[in-house]
Amino acid sequence: MSSGIEARVTKLIEPVAEELGLELVRVRFKGGTLQIMAERPDGTMRIEDCTLLSKAISPVLDAADPIAQSYNLEVSSPGIDRPLTRPKDFANWAGHEAKIELARPLQGRKRFRGILRGLSGDTALVEIQGTDGVATITLPLDQIAEAKLALTDELLKRAATQAPIDESAFDEVEVEDERMANSE
Repeated sequence: MSSGIEARVTKLIEPVAEELGLELVRVRFKGGTLQIMAERPDGTMRIEDCTLLSKAISPVLDAADPIAQSYNLEVSSPGIDRPLTRPKDFANWAGHEAKIELARPLQGRKRFRGILRGLSGDTALVEIQGTDGVATITLPLDQIAEAKLALTDELLKRAATQAPIDESAFDEVEVEDERMANSE
């Protein structure tokens, strides 16, 4: 669910992002910050991609002026515990734990936490632990107000295998405080 500002901004910048080979994940305007999350189709997003997208959309936003007040522009990747905003996110992240909040209660409940099991038509399949054991429920995508992956060991393992850290890119850490050196 997005505000009018977010919908206008999305319409303006989505073609620019697509030209750069990027997909918008989320556009959010909150507290004077316009947050743009994007990624490549393979799920990656480098710092260089953020810089490129920021430089490409800034003149478009300046020309169209879709936000009446001053704001800060923030362009980022979705991160490890990413928001789930598109139907394909629920399929791509099947097997991982998510936290989901609905716009309106479903059977007296708005918040759910469980394992994503993919999609069935226009609904997300989520396996939850109930009082009667494990059950798979369907949550209508158009009723999901907010959803994001839960930070778990399994999610961290997936992130590590997709983007291993090149430790040679870092400088050595020098310890100046003797207490710190002795604690290692």
